[in-house]
Amino acid sequence: MVSELIDKYIWLVQTLIDAGPRGLSLPEISARWCARYGGSDYPRRSFNNHREAVAEIFGIDIACNRATNRYYIDEGESAVDGRESVNWLVNTFTVNNLLTLGKERLSDRVSVEDIPSGQKYLTTVMQAMLDDRKMVLRYRRYMGEPEVRHIHPYAVKEFAKRWYVVAFSEEAGSIRVYAMDRILSLEAGEEKFRMPSGFRVDTFFEDSYGIYPPEGEPPVLVRLRTTAREAAYLRDLPLHPSQTFLGEDSEGRSLFALRVIPNPNLVMELCRHGNRLEVLEPEPLRAQVVQELRNALEMYE
Repeated sequence: MVSELIDKYIWLVQTLIDAGPRGLSLPEISARWCARYGGSDYPRRSFNNHREAVAEIFGIDIACNRATNRYYIDEGESAVDGRESVNWLVNTFTVNNLLTLGKERLSDRVSVEDIPSGQKYLTTVMQAMLDDRKMVLRYRRYMGEPEVRHIHPYAVKEFAKRWYVVAFSEEAGSIRVYAMDRILSLEAGEEKFRMPSGFRVDTFFEDSYGIYPPEGEPPVLVRLRTTAREAAYLRDLPLHPSQTFLGEDSEGRSLFALRVIPNPNLVMELCRHGNRLEVLEPEPLRAQVVQELRNALEMYE
């Protein structure tokens, strides 16, 4: 199972992070492997295959000190913390492992949010990404009939408790984003595709908010004013990587700025903050937020 392999990759990364800069020898890694998974020793061939997969999937190089024959991850935790998506994945699988190992003792004391769309297709898509294989999906939007699409799976993206496939659609001739919980069926074919050189999913979405892909429009400067309490939340969980703190106005309210392409995901997020956040500019975005809030008020009235 692909999910079992990914679990082993994460285990290997976490084991070497815990070991620190001194690292571990292969016999030491093998002993930990046996304690975790049971059975015989960790074969060198399997270990090397897992090293290559960790480098390819997560961009983490497991180095070897030839003088001591000890394996390590350079810079330890900082090497992982610098990659937010990898850090999230490591933490997620680590928590899942702890829940599995301590199910009887911890099952009623730990609450996690479920992401239904990730259960059925996530590992299938990731395997197709590893193999650069084209996929055929039957997809149903919230409005409209089911449709068949032939896609090149470039990446996966998680947003607001949903998993998405970021893929080139042969029918559309451009990159599209598909919610996994709207997929009716998904199969990987034998035909391969060529991954675009230099494609990085975070770079692709860096000017966007949520899962709306950029359509050629430039990002705009968005200025916000918030209450002091809301400002504390925004400092801990920025709305967007470009977010900056501008200071406070004469009334003690906090000012923020971000550079982003406005889209429905952003409008809904700004509305979610209610009267704790005000959009100052640009005027078209402010007008959209005002209209959405008026519509909500009219519904209740």
